[in-house]
Amino acid sequence: MSGGDAPLILTAELPADLQGRFTDLRTEHFPPERNYLEAHVTLFHALPAQCEDEVRRYLARLVGETSPVEGRVEGLMSLGGGTAIKLVSPDMLELRDRIADHFHGMLTNQDQHRPRLHVTIQNKVTSKEAKALQAQLEGVIQPRDFAFRGLALYAYRGGPWEFLRRFAFRGK
Repeated sequence: MSGGDAPLILTAELPADLQGRFTDLRTEHFPPERNYLEAHVTLFHALPAQCEDEVRRYLARLVGETSPVEGRVEGLMSLGGGTAIKLVSPDMLELRDRIADHFHGMLTNQDQHRPRLHVTIQNKVTSKEAKALQAQLEGVIQPRDFAFRGLALYAYRGGPWEFLRRFAFRGK
């Protein structure tokens, strides 16, 4: 399957237990009229569609030499008008830097900057609503270590993302 002319989104894949838990939180707290997606960790928002074949080849090679990447749930993160789960992973950011270097000159302004790794569970609400959820979840989201299991590529079509391919980390 190909994304055609749609920009490509690249995410880091959480372990199944966290994926399920954070998707449940997102379903419960994200405004339903805007919640088309499961929980996700966005690494790139808009890799160019014309590079899809190269992206697929590069990622396939990269994950073949990369073992599951360590990460840590740190707690909650305020998004102003929303709430996220803050993640820390120097190794994932280094891997992202390698991908960014490879596609240098083709990245959007937004994708030229390192992201703050997170999973959005609430967005586009009032600051008051966001603060209320953060107070409710304080102490519920406990720090813990985990390993990202791979990368996933999607085509952005304005609402729901079209899944294109999963790239599981296979290195030793």
